Amino acid sequence: MRLKRYLWSLILGAVLVLNAASAFALNTVKNIRTGVQSDGIRIVFDGSEKFDYDAFLLDNPYRLVIDVKNAQFSGNPTVAANALIKSFRLGELSGGKGKRLVFELRDNAVIKRKFAIEPEKGKTNWRLVVDLTTSDGTAPTRTASKPVAAAPAKTVATTQASTKPVVIANKPVAKATPSNYQPKDPKRKKIVVLDPGHGGKDPGAIGRSWRTYEKNITLSMGKELKKQLEAKGFKVYMTRSTDIFIPLRKRVAIARSYHADLFISLHADSTYNRNAQGLSIYTLSETASDKEAAALAERENKADIIDGMDFSDNSPEINDVLISLSQNDSRNKSSKFAGYVVGEMKKQVKLVNNTHKFAGFAVLKAPDIPSVLVELGYLSNYTEETYLRQPNYRSKLAASITRAVVRYFSDPEISSSI
Repeated sequence: MRLKRYLWSLILGAVLVLNAASAFALNTVKNIRTGVQSDGIRIVFDGSEKFDYDAFLLDNPYRLVIDVKNAQFSGNPTVAANALIKSFRLGELSGGKGKRLVFELRDNAVIKRKFAIEPEKGKTNWRLVVDLTTSDGTAPTRTASKPVAAAPAKTVATTQASTKPVVIANKPVAKATPSNYQPKDPKRKKIVVLDPGHGGKDPGAIGRSWRTYEKNITLSMGKELKKQLEAKGFKVYMTRSTDIFIPLRKRVAIARSYHADLFISLHADSTYNRNAQGLSIYTLSETASDKEAAALAERENKADIIDGMDFSDNSPEINDVLISLSQNDSRNKSSKFAGYVVGEMKKQVKLVNNTHKFAGFAVLKAPDIPSVLVELGYLSNYTEETYLRQPNYRSKLAASITRAVVRYFSDPEISSSI
């Protein structure tokens, strides 16, 4: 026992030493890249170590400030001027323990996202990503990308309350209070795209008792949900409003063409077990949460593959991370909305165990749109097939989803990034 404790103490000591060494390792920032997106720009830093940073906005004039702590830059960094960035300058943080980058902006803007990314397998590069969007959510005007070297640093003017002094080019300036929470124009109607599953030549599941077609239930449900969401002030589109067949990849393309803030695909389940009952909701996962979810995703996806995403607006350097980053963000938001749906639905209807499930549905793979797939119940069950055929029951389901949508867009974390 004494030997075992001794060995554990050695291991613990080694871990603490390694962690301490890692914590104080100087981060060498090798590169700064920018890319224009549909509603703003993305700034990416490449570094040798994990980023310790802060990013915030200033007014009068408009500026984006990024403090990269415990860091140095290799060479003189350049940044391509674009529709939002006019120029930038580089300075020292107090004590020489990091760098401050001040980006002069052409107009007011909002920090949509900011996050650090661990190195990919087999690589050593850490990345810091800051997404900056226009304050009104419109696409920035494209300008020629001309590299701009860091201008000589000068004092950053600010009207914010002064706290601890920060030195840029050996001149003291006030460190502004970060303004991270800046929701976009609250008057802009949030856009929800509803996707009634199946249609046309594809009936979907067929009820065992009444021979009810899934495609008809989802279309009726979509129309009812659209009516209730519009009554709450949302702008709502449907991938189909008649009995037509739409390939899966086109459903995603429709949602992206409307610049959807949220995508809800509507389905009704079926299984060999006639006793199976309950509503469930799915969000995207590369690995399904259980065998049933994997089988369901395979049935829904059939031979359809999501492809053809257009990322031509971005530089090649940005594209290597864009899809995975956007999908991670969308997955997190999708899960948050799914939680709100479960919370509202459990007050009204029967839910399956582990109501929120994960599967690789093709219609959930839009990388930039939070998306969920709702299984409204089992057409293979006599009771639920009977309920789903009734307009009053569908209205009750729609009311629960509508309340979940309202709660989702009222969430400060969501409203600040839309």
